[in-house]
Amino acid sequence: MGHVRKTAETLDVRALVRDRTKGILRLGPITVPCALGRSGIVVRKREGDGGTPAGRFRLLNVCYRPDRGLPPATLLPVEPLTERSGWCDDPASPRYNRPVERPFGASHETMWRDDRLYDVVVILDCNMAPAVKGRGSAIFFHIAREDYRPTEGCVAVAPAHMRLILSRIGAAADMVISA
Repeated sequence: MGHVRKTAETLDVRALVRDRTKGILRLGPITVPCALGRSGIVVRKREGDGGTPAGRFRLLNVCYRPDRGLPPATLLPVEPLTERSGWCDDPASPRYNRPVERPFGASHETMWRDDRLYDVVVILDCNMAPAVKGRGSAIFFHIAREDYRPTEGCVAVAPAHMRLILSRIGAAADMVISA
């Protein structure tokens, strides 16, 4: 009988004391560095504040760039991004904090990026059910820049760490971001 790898359910994220834009992500015995928002971890998230929101967020699904690699091995639902993939960040839009197809008339984020940050991106259940206008949008778990420069409010890790984490989490995993 083959060995079945045990999955973990909670990703714990905490900021470093010496630099609030960088943190540590723990998943069971795995500990990796992560990048956080330019304002660190915030308790009261507001659109555009650059803060990574504190709280417990379900990992909903994984999106990836099919032209830049295979889909990650994970128990979460996985879907490919396309050149038309976007995410609405306009609080005045009825599609606020939802995926959209580009071109899109309201302000939105392009998910098919020139850099590698969204080569693998996990959608977090942050301000989604229901989306409260102005409380933050496009809060993702994605690939970090090589120097771990701050994000706009997301949690980001190295590509190899992302694939390792996704291979070890259960289908009902949460990310707990502690202020």
